[in-house]
Amino acid sequence: MFDRALKLVRQYHRLNQAQMAERLQISPSYLSELEKGKKVPSLDLLEKYALLIGIPVSSLMFLAEELETGSGNIKSAIVDKVFKILEWISDSEQEDEKRERIYSS
Repeated sequence: MFDRALKLVRQYHRLNQAQMAERLQISPSYLSELEKGKKVPSLDLLEKYALLIGIPVSSLMFLAEELETGSGNIKSAIVDKVFKILEWISDSEQEDEKRERIYSS
């Protein structure tokens, strides 16, 4: 339920999994499992995550729930669009960084 939301918010803040895991005081492999949906975060971990990225836990939970249920209402459509935009931005920035590394070598 939280996998997509946690990953996108982390990527939006330009943190890799190792950096985020260190800040959350968890292992990178555990964060990877959370972002793949193999594990469910505890409320304590969600609170740490929300505090770290500067949003209320309720907002993080709302985004995750809307992405999961896809209830078909206007809020769900807006949330889905916002996440697609964040995914696009994240992917674009990662491609830019790859190009910079290639051309600066």
